[in-house]
Amino acid sequence: MQILTGACGSAHLRPVARALQDRDALAGLWIPDKNITGISPDKYRRCWPYHLAMKPFYHLIPMGIKEKTAMAMFPLWGNWIRHQQIPPIDVAYTIMGHATELFEIAERTGAFKVIDASSSHPTSFYGFWQRECDLWCPGVRVGISRKMFARANRELERADVILCPSKFVRDSMLYNGIPEAKCFLNPYGVDTSTFTPRTTMPAKPRFVCVGTICLRKGHQYLFRAFEKVRKVLPDAELICAGGFYPDFQLEKKHWQGTFTHYENLNHSELAKILREATAFVFPSNEEGFARAIIEGMAAGLPIIATHESGATTLVDDGVEGIIVEARNVDQIAKAMVRVATNHEENERMGHAAHARGAKNNSWGDFADRLIKMCAAALEMKKTNQKISFK
Repeated sequence: MQILTGACGSAHLRPVARALQDRDALAGLWIPDKNITGISPDKYRRCWPYHLAMKPFYHLIPMGIKEKTAMAMFPLWGNWIRHQQIPPIDVAYTIMGHATELFEIAERTGAFKVIDASSSHPTSFYGFWQRECDLWCPGVRVGISRKMFARANRELERADVILCPSKFVRDSMLYNGIPEAKCFLNPYGVDTSTFTPRTTMPAKPRFVCVGTICLRKGHQYLFRAFEKVRKVLPDAELICAGGFYPDFQLEKKHWQGTFTHYENLNHSELAKILREATAFVFPSNEEGFARAIIEGMAAGLPIIATHESGATTLVDDGVEGIIVEARNVDQIAKAMVRVATNHEENERMGHAAHARGAKNNSWGDFADRLIKMCAAALEMKKTNQKISFK
């Protein structure tokens, strides 16, 4: 089996492509970013037109403007794809919103079309995010253009199979009318060589949250919850890693100085911070499946997160961590105090989180599940059976 993968941005495709290559299942990785995961040069293609057009903007402009610039440059990606020589492929696998051109290739060659739903269904994605903008930053619109949401909607309809990284994503697909038979649950993997379990709990409570600081990811609720936590645990520390998104402009001034902030961390730096933490907390209002949650699990941390973050795919309430209601400040605060004050439960949850999040869930395991799913689907297609993963 040969799988062609690519997107206008690498996301998690690089470690997936490396795992596919190790299994002799990679037809190609096509992205605008550097080849830093050891993909064979004959299988790696870089979209230079898009990369060169975006290069002046990567580090010089704020995140929101950079995102809008990337959308304006997006047609360069599609035009580049259409001029590529196509290797023999059985499957075209790409990310929601980036699939149109690769699906055109698949339909010309008879290949199987797989879309990775890195967020919830576009209708839910937009609605959940815009609600938070309306509440916390009136007048601000969702940063992604409606054209991209429309494009993603069309891609979901064209796909043979939709990879759902979380139960929340699968639920959103079914709610918005996607047939259950098309949805295949495959949680993201983790680099188990970098993210290793902690050996001890820190002396003072230390919570970590990783992700762009924005309304969609629920930081407005996290900061209010931590304010309550500090009244019970005055020496508690909250570490947030990620840049500020424009929709957080009104909230930002209220919370600066109340938490430790890192704008950019490489994987080794993040892994060290996670190993020195009490728990990982992520009260997102909308996600596909936050990869940082799985990295926190690999570090042996209890997870405090919402269903909407994707956490319920690998975290059972009271076992690997605590599932809280989205937007519920009191629940988030109580969960943080609980894992910080009950050391025995914290250690038990941390061990369980590592066992479920890291063991048998490397990027190689993700690739194995992808290959197995594609093989089963192709066999159904070959024998004229209706493809179904219900």
